[in-house]
This record gives sequence, C-alpha cells and structure tokens, in this order.
Amino acid sequence: MAMNLQLSVIGCGYLGVTHAACMSSLGFNVVGVETDARKVAMLQKGELPFYEPGLDTLLAQEIASGRLTFTTDVSAIKDADLHFICVGTPQRSDSFAADLTYVDSAIEAIAPHLKPGALVAGKSTVPVGTAQRLRERLAVTAPQAELAWNPEFLREGFAVEDTLRPNRLVVGVTSDRAEEILKQAYEPVIALGTPWIRADLPTAELVKVAANSFLATKISFINAMAEICEAADGDVTVLAQAIGYDPRIGNKFLQAGIGFGGGCLPKDIRAFMARAEELGAKQALEFLREVDAINLRARLRVIEVVRSELGRDLTARKIAILGTTFKPDSDDVRDSPALDIAVQLHRAGAQVLVHDPKGIKPAKARFPELNFEEDVYTTLKDAELTLHLTEWKEYRALDPVEIASIVKDKIMIDGRNLLNRELWRAAGWKFRALGRSD
Repeated sequence: MAMNLQLSVIGCGYLGVTHAACMSSLGFNVVGVETDARKVAMLQKGELPFYEPGLDTLLAQEIASGRLTFTTDVSAIKDADLHFICVGTPQRSDSFAADLTYVDSAIEAIAPHLKPGALVAGKSTVPVGTAQRLRERLAVTAPQAELAWNPEFLREGFAVEDTLRPNRLVVGVTSDRAEEILKQAYEPVIALGTPWIRADLPTAELVKVAANSFLATKISFINAMAEICEAADGDVTVLAQAIGYDPRIGNKFLQAGIGFGGGCLPKDIRAFMARAEELGAKQALEFLREVDAINLRARLRVIEVVRSELGRDLTARKIAILGTTFKPDSDDVRDSPALDIAVQLHRAGAQVLVHDPKGIKPAKARFPELNFEEDVYTTLKDAELTLHLTEWKEYRALDPVEIASIVKDKIMIDGRNLLNRELWRAAGWKFRALGRSD
C-alpha cells in the first residue's frame, strides 16, 4: 500500500518545507532534515521562516497531526523508503555555474543511513549530468540504494497548489522499481489526472531549466518589444494582447515591465549557459545571454525614465517605491528587479522610501541602508515621484485621487504595466510605463 511508504525530505528551505508539508497532507509520515537548528526550531512549532500563502496553515496542521517532524539529526531518515533532496543550488560567486556544494553534501550525509532498497529522488535544480554523477557516487557509498530525479516546478505564491495539483509530474529513473515507488508516493496526485512523464536522468534534469529558459525568453521578448514600442511610439500592452490571442504564442508571461528575478530564473539560465559550454554546446544557448541582458536592461530603463522626469542629478529627490519582492504573494527579494532599482536610486543620491506588504524584513536584511516604511501612505508622503515595481493587489487598489493629496508631485511610473492609466491620468497624475507612448 502507498501509505506504508516512509518519506524524508533533505533540506528544509522553501522547496523542502513545501514538499514535506504537502506529502504529509497526503497521509505519509515525513521527516524533514535541516542543518540550521534555528530553522528546525521554528518548523517544529509550525512556524514558517518565509512567507508563502496557505503554507503556514498547512504546516501547522501537519505538525499537529504527528505525521510531519523536523530535525537536525540525519540519522532520523534510517527508516524512510523514499528520500527527496530539496537543497539549494545557488549561483557560484566566481562564475555563472551552479554551486552544487549542498547537493553533494546531502548525498554524502544520507548515504550511511540509507536502508536496503531506499530510493533517493532529487528535486533540486541541477546542471544536466549531475544525477548520473551522484548515482555513481551513491553506488560506492550506498550500493543498497537507488537514485532518481524528480524536478520541481513550484511558482512562488502558488507552491501548495503546484505540489498537490501540478500540471505534470516528471521522473527521471533507471529502473521500473524506482518509477513504481514514485508512483506510490504521488498516487493521490496522479489520481487527479496529472500527466506522468517518465524520462531518463539527463532529460529529467533538463526539463526544469528548459522550462525556465523558455519563460525567461518570453519575458525578455516582450520587454524587447517594449523598447521598440517606445522608439516607434507604439503601445506594448496592446501589442501583447494582440499576439497573445495567437494559440501558438499565448498570453502568459507577456507583461512588459522591469523584468524577471527571484531565486530561480536568473540563476537557472546562467547555470544552463555555463553547463552548455562545459558540454561543448555553448552556441546552442548563446541567445540566453541576450535574454539575460534584456532583462537587466529593463531595470536601467526605469532609472532613465526617472531621470527624464527629475533630472540627471537625483540628489535628495524624494522617491516612493511600491514593492521590493520579485513578485507578489512572496517575501522573496533574491535578484529582485524592484529592490535593485531602489538600491540604484539610493546610490544615485535619491531619498528613497520603500514599501512592501511582505518583503520589508528580507529586503532590510540585504540593504539596511534603504529607508523602509510599514505604511504605504507614509511611504508616499511628499514624494516627488512614485514607482510601482511589484504587482501587489494592494497597490492596484490605491485611489489615485486620495493619494494625490499626499504626494508632492503626481508622477507615477508603472514598472509593471498593470495600473489603470486612464484612472490615474483622470486624477491629474502624469503616468508613464515602459513600452507605452505618452
């Protein structure tokens, strides 16, 4: 029976905690192993060390059920049948390549505790070829175990839904038995009609980075079109709407603005390029360099729009910034375009006041020199220019008539092309957005 499976999750960051809580909610006993004792103490109390809608309730529920436990003791995995590797793979400090330190350490740490017949399933995003290398290592350190790869496709803000109701399940396996164990683990999810894709190890590894590269390309494409629209006095929002009706293109990820960020897309496409070069296939992914460059250029274009409104010298100019996270419904500020723009304006001498519904604490930890405000109206007080940089619903709900009396100058730059331009202009605001003519 599927419910007889005992599971472990190695690495209890964003991916690991989400996966552990979700698998527990399916009825499995799950032990999460994490080296950070402070994080374990929080999780044991049912508290999240980050923000993700719905996960806090689910975590507390599963801790209370007794099915889900967290520990720093790796030997706690000894009775588990299936082990999910969920550690981070950040970009290396000296290159575009992925840092596999945590993945390698996880495999080494669990090897002495794997029981006969145990299956190790990697979920971390890794360069192609990593799984085979780890499989060969495991054959030496734990020949009684087997390795598979089961990439994650979580969207921050929708992580619980994406785990319990994913749009596909991909497993890279080298035996029917490994596939059968994973099918047992995901039986309730498969029962919903979720597509099941069996692949070899390298293909499973490539699926995640290929998907992220495609999404990054689509975002950078529409931002390139925004540059052209500005030069030609066109409107990128109408352009995106028109091409989005083509079923071969679709309208998802065609929102022109300040570009993508977060802990996945930027580092994943860079690691993909680095790995392609190692494989002797550098030219195949050369286009991703331009995708990355367009994305970073979008941030600089916002700075130029600010200068065009306030002048080249931004010293002491008061600027209100709405948003620090790379996307709404998250507190993730890793490689956030919004936070990067705030920092650049601050370093240019501007008096920057920053607001975000969930991202102030992590943003302050990274850039304590910025001025953060918990109240959005305090942020806007006496602002000479306002930047909308993260598409929180709270910002779309702002009344331009009401806040017109709070700011010094009614200048709004919509970095996400989501605010109602006509509404703001009717309230007397000068309204600008990337890719839209005045």
